[in-house]
This record gives sequence, structure tokens and C-alpha cells, in this order.
Amino acid sequence: MTVQQAIDENKLFIIDYHDVYLPFLERINALDGRKAYATRTIFFLTPLGTLKPVAIELSLPPAGPSSRSKRVVTPAIDATTNWMWQLAKAHVCANDAGVHQLYNHWLRTHACMEPFILAAHRQMSAMHPIFKLLDPHMRYTLEINALARQSLINADGIIENCFTPGRYAMEISSAFYKNYWRFDMDSLPADLIRRGMAEPDPSQPHGLKLVFEDYPYAADGLMIWSAIENWVRTYVNHYYPHSSLIINDKELQAWYYESINVGHADRSHESWWPTLNNSENLVTVLTTLIWLASAQHAALNFGQYPYGGYVPNRPPLMRRLIPDESDPEYASFIADPQKYFLNALPSLLQASKYMAVVDTLSTHSPDEEYLGERQQPSIWSGDAEIVEAFYEFSAEMRRIEKVIDGRNRDKKLRNRCGAGVLPYELLAPSSEPGVTCRGVPNSVST
Repeated sequence: MTVQQAIDENKLFIIDYHDVYLPFLERINALDGRKAYATRTIFFLTPLGTLKPVAIELSLPPAGPSSRSKRVVTPAIDATTNWMWQLAKAHVCANDAGVHQLYNHWLRTHACMEPFILAAHRQMSAMHPIFKLLDPHMRYTLEINALARQSLINADGIIENCFTPGRYAMEISSAFYKNYWRFDMDSLPADLIRRGMAEPDPSQPHGLKLVFEDYPYAADGLMIWSAIENWVRTYVNHYYPHSSLIINDKELQAWYYESINVGHADRSHESWWPTLNNSENLVTVLTTLIWLASAQHAALNFGQYPYGGYVPNRPPLMRRLIPDESDPEYASFIADPQKYFLNALPSLLQASKYMAVVDTLSTHSPDEEYLGERQQPSIWSGDAEIVEAFYEFSAEMRRIEKVIDGRNRDKKLRNRCGAGVLPYELLAPSSEPGVTCRGVPNSVST
């Protein structure tokens, strides 16, 4: 198969961290004990539906007109290239860990939800139907964000100490916000289409078709997205049978105006913000907020220790580059590649700190409320029709959980079933307390 054929048939995939890291690399690599590349990894979709890495591009800032600033590492053909491939994969993981924590986790769920929560408390009465809808999805978020600012993302805090960008962590996060973040692309369908993982298809159940079926996050996520959307649509149509009611709801409009123009002031001029002038737009905005607070955050957060807690498998930073034959340390790499690899990983102190933090982040508290649950389920609303609709939403969560359990037992789905493959349960709604690698809480609370 030619490369062009593979592209045409949706067989090639890329994880591209080149443009994110390259502007920061000189500064990161000047830090003590930090060495990073800007990476791109190409994957080939096999006939079994699994992704096989076929090439890793490692880029450094050009040091001069004739310098080799890029190199490509491919899967091993002998003992030396086996260790080169291991080091290259470790560098990709270190890139990935930084983007995961600073963009997908902190920025997209914790930080970007905050203005909507603050504005809801400032502009809407506690009796307002939209406040009551959002209430369980705002629980503990401001508190956990305040704690994060004290000890996680603060100067010389855990994130700076344990992740690739070091002291430039918040600067990279801010650059992501400026260059990539879009609220209208944070709905699950829009996100999948934007990333090329799905194509619009009105004939399909969710209005889109995945480019390959065994993509657990998307397959499970779309069921939850649709359940949230149906629940929100029922709720909105009950209280706002006509668009004029939305346009003339002063509290609702003040909430949305403040969320954008005060909370997201530096992006408020963007044309992509949905206008709150009809029920469809209101449903999309509310569904996106509930999705981000619940399922999106759960998928990013509660697997961090189970998937990433073993540091040699997924290091959050690297301390050495891959040596060239002309480098003085090449001889020590050849003599003892395992020692070189272990010395390239985070120090024992960094690894221990990192493990302790991701263990804490991955833990469900005993008083967690999960999607489909809420305090006083039968009396939180005075409308019997709405209480009944919420019970239907709860029943749908239980049905989705059974579907997910069935998928995890399906031997044809090799990305979630097989020897050494973790069953994909991050979007299974319920969980016991502790580190369970499953469970979708209502809100960003860890």
C-alpha cells in the first residue's frame, strides 16, 4: 500500500505535538534536567482495527543553517535500534503527558468551566431552572481549582516539577487557549470531526460516522453525549417552548454574556460563540457544559494512575536526548543502553511525586455523585414531568453501563479486550470510591 492509498483509505493517523512544543523547546532544554523534542508520531490502522506506530519524528529548534534539527525513528530492526525506538516512544509519552495535563485536563475542563460557574452564581437565582439544571455539575469545581492553584499549577509546584514544560507549563497552557481552544469545538461530535476521527453522516445515530469503529472513548462517549443532549432538550423545551422566552430571559442572557465577555474576555470577540437566541443553541451550550464537567473530565482524569502510574511506561518528562553517533555519550549508550534509558527517565523523587499526585487525582471520594444521580432526586424540581424525565435519564445511564460492559467482553474489539488490555471503563457511569479507572461524576471535583 502506498502512503497516498493509506491516507485516502483513512489508514494513517498522527499524534502531532510539533507546533505546540517547538516555540518553547530552546527554553525547556536550557532548564536543568529537562530534555525534550517536538514530536510527531504516525500510526497505521491494521486490519484488526488496532493502531501500529510506524514512525516518530523528533524535532529540535534549528541551531544553524546546516544543522540537522529533525530525525525520524522507525520500529527496531536490531538491538541498538530497539533502544532508540524505546527512547523515542518515551519522548512521545513525555510530550503527550504535558499536553494531556495542561491542555486537555486543566484547560479544557477545569479552567474553561470556571467562568460559566462563577457567572451562574452571580447572575442567576438559585430558583432559575437553568441554574437548577447545572447545579450538580458545578459542585466542588471552584474549590478544586483553588487547591490546584495552590499546589499543582503554582510556580515551582507539582506540574512544573514533574512535567516536560517545567516553569513554562502555564505559558504553554495559555498559548493553547489562545491558539487552539474553541468552545464550539468542545462538544463531542464537533471534537471528533475536527480531529478527523469522524465524518458527518446524517444517516447515522449521532449524525456522524467514526473512521474506525473500535475507538472506545468515542463509541462510549457518543452514547453519553446523546443521553445528556436528550435530557437537556426535554428540559429546555419544557421551560422555553418559544425562542422569545430565551431571548427575553434577563438572568439567562446576563449569565451567558458574563461567561463570555468577562470570564473569557480575551476570546469574546470570536465569531464562533453560539448565540443564545433559540432552543437549539441553548441545548448545545448546556449539553457541552454538562459533557465537559462530567464525561469529558472523567475520561481524562480517572485513568491517570491506572494508565500512567508506572513511570517507565509513560514518563511525564525526559532528562536526556537520544544520542547521535557523533555525541560523546553515544559510547555509554551502546555499552549499557538500559542504564542510559533509566537515567533519561524522571528522577526517583520526581517519579514518586508524580505517582502520588496522579493516584490522588484518580481517586473517587466517598461522597461522589455520578451522572444520573442528584441530591433529593424526587423533589429537586417542583415539576413532576421534569422529575420523570430525570429518572428516564438515570435509567439510560444504567443501560449505557450494560452496553459498555458487553463491549469490554467482545473479543473482536481488540482496543478494549485481550491479554494485558485494560477494559475501557472510563465512561462507565458508576463507581465505588477509590482508584477504580471508571465512573463519571457529575462535576469536576478532583
